[in-house]
Amino acid sequence: MARLPSKQDILDWIAENPTLTAKRDIAKAFGIKGADRIDLKRILKELEEDGHLEKRRKTYRDPDKLPPVSVLQVSDTSPDGDLFARPLEWQGEGPEPKVLLILRANDPALGTGDRILARMQAVKDDDHTYEGRLIRRIGTNPKKILGVFRKRAEGGRILPVDKGVSREWRVPSDATHGAKDGELVEAEQSGPKDSLGLPRARIVTRLGDPSQPKAVSLIAIHQHGLRDDFPDDAIAEADSMSPADLEGRIDLTDMPLVTIDPSDARDHDDAVFAEPDPDPKNEGGHILWVAIADVAHYVRPGSALDREAWARGNSTYFPDRVVPMLPDRLSGDLCSLHEGVPRACIVARMIIDAAGEMLSHEFSRALMKSPASLNYEEVQAAIDGAPNDKTAPLLEPILKPLYAAFESLMKARARREPLDLDLPERRIVLDEKGFVRSVAYKERLDAHQLIEAFMVLANVAAAEALIAKKSPLLFRVHEEPAVEKLESLRETAQAAGLVLAKGQVLKTAHLNRLLAQAQDTDHQEAVNMAVLRSMTQAYYSPQNFGHFGLALKAYAHFTSPIRRYSDLVVHRALIAAHRWGNDGLDASEIDRLQSTAEQVSMTERRSMEAERDTTDRYLAAYLSDRVGTELTGRISGIQRFGAFIRLDETGADGLLPIREIGREYFHYDRQEQTLSGSDTGLTLSVGHRVLVRLTEAVPVTGGLMLELLELEGDELPRGPKPGRRGSAKRKVTRGKRKASKTKRKVSRKR
Repeated sequence: MARLPSKQDILDWIAENPTLTAKRDIAKAFGIKGADRIDLKRILKELEEDGHLEKRRKTYRDPDKLPPVSVLQVSDTSPDGDLFARPLEWQGEGPEPKVLLILRANDPALGTGDRILARMQAVKDDDHTYEGRLIRRIGTNPKKILGVFRKRAEGGRILPVDKGVSREWRVPSDATHGAKDGELVEAEQSGPKDSLGLPRARIVTRLGDPSQPKAVSLIAIHQHGLRDDFPDDAIAEADSMSPADLEGRIDLTDMPLVTIDPSDARDHDDAVFAEPDPDPKNEGGHILWVAIADVAHYVRPGSALDREAWARGNSTYFPDRVVPMLPDRLSGDLCSLHEGVPRACIVARMIIDAAGEMLSHEFSRALMKSPASLNYEEVQAAIDGAPNDKTAPLLEPILKPLYAAFESLMKARARREPLDLDLPERRIVLDEKGFVRSVAYKERLDAHQLIEAFMVLANVAAAEALIAKKSPLLFRVHEEPAVEKLESLRETAQAAGLVLAKGQVLKTAHLNRLLAQAQDTDHQEAVNMAVLRSMTQAYYSPQNFGHFGLALKAYAHFTSPIRRYSDLVVHRALIAAHRWGNDGLDASEIDRLQSTAEQVSMTERRSMEAERDTTDRYLAAYLSDRVGTELTGRISGIQRFGAFIRLDETGADGLLPIREIGREYFHYDRQEQTLSGSDTGLTLSVGHRVLVRLTEAVPVTGGLMLELLELEGDELPRGPKPGRRGSAKRKVTRGKRKASKTKRKVSRKR
């Protein structure tokens, strides 16, 4: 009879033989046969009850270790291109282990959220504890949904917060995760559709009361997958940092470099100074200094901070909070150019002539100390003759020279003629409790344009400096419009009686002339929107394709490294090109510049969508107590299902469903962007003035629903809608119908 093994013997065997953990394997290893198997079963049961082992079907394993074959979910990609996964069967008490996937050349491409079966091997490494080799993909990432939970007897339903999704999801009673009625929840699809055609879901995260102000940006953060918490190692790195000293830098602490930002700015990453050029050969010229926070000094390639900044790509700004690219120790402290404290920076010294043309530029690594942190409004007030106590002593020595240089730059801008779209920016003001207090359009001051002009010049200088040194970098690229989009724009212009000529190489000057023709006419907003829609989306690339919108041959983002990873890459390129230190762009970063460009282009789009969705939700909340009121606006878009209306007061976009226009058949002309009634001839077109009634405002989705009352000043009949008994046909002025075949009279403005 074989000796029964001790409990420790069994644990040691399982640890050394993770693939041989069935009871029969253990019995065979210790030579246990016959009735002794009953005693072995008892010992294994005791180990399981004590928590030393976990029974997994017919095998036993250490609960603080992953099984040799595990189900994983692909979680993220490192800046080096390594793919990581998280185990979905982790039962241990310690932190969930991180798995590095080792893929073979013939393995299929995997993406974030993919579920796989993988063979595991424990390793000792700084950033992962297991390596996994793909056995097979077992399914794609289950579809996620964010919505409001409504409790029912059989479990509940989820009403999606996405205004483009109307279908509910059914949640079984055993998958509610304890959610309460009316709570905001995140869920994932857990099965096929039920008999009612509703997909089944299980709740994975409870997010609280959706009516609270904080839920607005919280919805966007979860819906768009923004990273709201920093990993412990990134926080630890940031907390260990200390301010940079003068070593390896020029001393600019006596230069009055001032920051000029919005009054509610959360960080200060640029400072400016200007003075007349004393060179007699450059009469009327200026020397411009633009100092930018030296983030590269603190965020080193390959560090935990760098990995997290790469993954985030940029900061995302909401009315009530910011999701920063860097922890607050850096973004709000060490890297921020605060008043009166020494701060590390990279400074561009640029010389321009009286006509605003840049004659030369030079970059240095420096230490600065700003004498003042100013906001746009107080700077503009000082220039306009109403300085306050802070700006009065700065007016002559600092502010007036800045404006003198700005006037020269405006002359160069006028000759260059960048695209001059009139797209006012909305500003949402919250009260102390986080509710919307007011919605207004931001005032565009000369102070705003001054900083913008200085930053554009510094970005051009950075691109030129790196091109001259043949250094790799990330360019900011904006390509010219596609041919088919230009044709659509030309048709919109002709419909408005305006001209965009054919047969020439398109320049921004041509588009600016079209915009000037439309200015102060009923077609101004429609033409501005049409020009905007014709534009391609700007992106980042290691290759230089120029910047069409700014009418520049080479452009790079250099001026905002606190909130954009692309700018940090340009800083590192400058450091490496000038040999300022060992924290510049290294070979591994150069090799992955294309993937970095794709990453930061994607994160920029993601942030824009999250910010836009949040604005929509705040506007819906602001208008929710005005349901039933009449509002004016313009048609900003036409689709087969209705028209989008841009409301005058708030700039909010609402939907006018086709059912609220009339019961007749409406012909949708995609090219002309019109909806035309088959019976009455009622025609809706982009740019038409409307009076509407707000019928619905849903803050949780940001959706606004409207009812049409007047079109171009013509009142629509009230009472029964067309198609009902006793309804009257709409009275529509014949001269305002716009059939697609009507000849257009084109007026040329000279």
